[in-house]
Amino acid sequence: MAKRSVQRPDFGGPFPEHLAVIMDGNGRWAQERALRRVLGHREGINSVREITTECAKLGVKSLTLYAFSVENWKRPRAEVSYLMGLLRQFLIDERPTLMENGVRLIAIGRIATAG
Repeated sequence: MAKRSVQRPDFGGPFPEHLAVIMDGNGRWAQERALRRVLGHREGINSVREITTECAKLGVKSLTLYAFSVENWKRPRAEVSYLMGLLRQFLIDERPTLMENGVRLIAIGRIATAG
């Protein structure tokens, strides 16, 4: 499959239409600062907002955020519950912005809970 890109003279040539980001290390980031892991996950929301805003400015057509792996279901139940609640609240809070910008959200991969 050929890589698709758009010409961006301001970047010196082609620029990808699709970017993928593996979201990892928020819990470790917090622990390194003697904070609770959940505070790192909450800080990750700001990173998502920043990434999506910049991708929109750059003309990226598709953005994949790898946010939750099968292994994450092995985390303590309270942490998994917090992460799911954080996602739910983020989507509720950001819904107006997503709709204004014509963002289409698609969950991919194994989206059923572990068990």
